[in-house]
Amino acid sequence: MTLKEIKPGKTVKVASLGGAGAVKRRIMEMGLTRGVELYVRKVAPLGDPIEITVRGYELSLRKADAELIEVVE
Repeated sequence: MTLKEIKPGKTVKVASLGGAGAVKRRIMEMGLTRGVELYVRKVAPLGDPIEITVRGYELSLRKADAELIEVVE
């Protein structure tokens, strides 16, 4: 299951990261690494962006980036 599929109000754990090179590095630099818990706060009406809370701060992700993040509940 990817982060894009998670409904607002759920807390999930990152299982793995997709993508390669600069994209994967950018996601990791934002604090999204394997095993970290994140809370899905809001999803915009058209699904882009997705607002999450991770490591004590709020972060907005594009739908394309959220598709690269595999999560488990």
